[in-house]
Amino acid sequence: MTTRRRFGHKLATTLCIRDDQPGGGVAMRALWSNTGRTANRDYLSDALTVLSGWTRDGQQLSRTLALSEAQHADLTERIQVAADALHLRPEIRRLEGETRIRVSAVGAESITEGQVALAARIEDAYRTVTAA
Repeated sequence: MTTRRRFGHKLATTLCIRDDQPGGGVAMRALWSNTGRTANRDYLSDALTVLSGWTRDGQQLSRTLALSEAQHADLTERIQVAADALHLRPEIRRLEGETRIRVSAVGAESITEGQVALAARIEDAYRTVTAA
């Protein structure tokens, strides 16, 4: 979710990861600034810590999941819905019984808040698919 601060024009992003336990989960809020490279890196480090299993590979985020064919199909549908909302095109491949996901933004110098938000949504969808 992206909102504007009341007295300014910097975007604020809230990233929430649900946990299966009641009252559990992690919420993270960070301000995005085009001038604050250090702040961006701090936010990215925090986000990747919360998004366990995701790795940064240059200007993209990637994750490998062990899923059945049915789970892969279900997850792919859920990812496409989230990706369309964020105007991103993740690369999803099925190789040797694993689902490999790469989230990148075309023309971006570094990882964007949209990529991090999509990774969080994919992680939530993965938990939903594997819990069923």
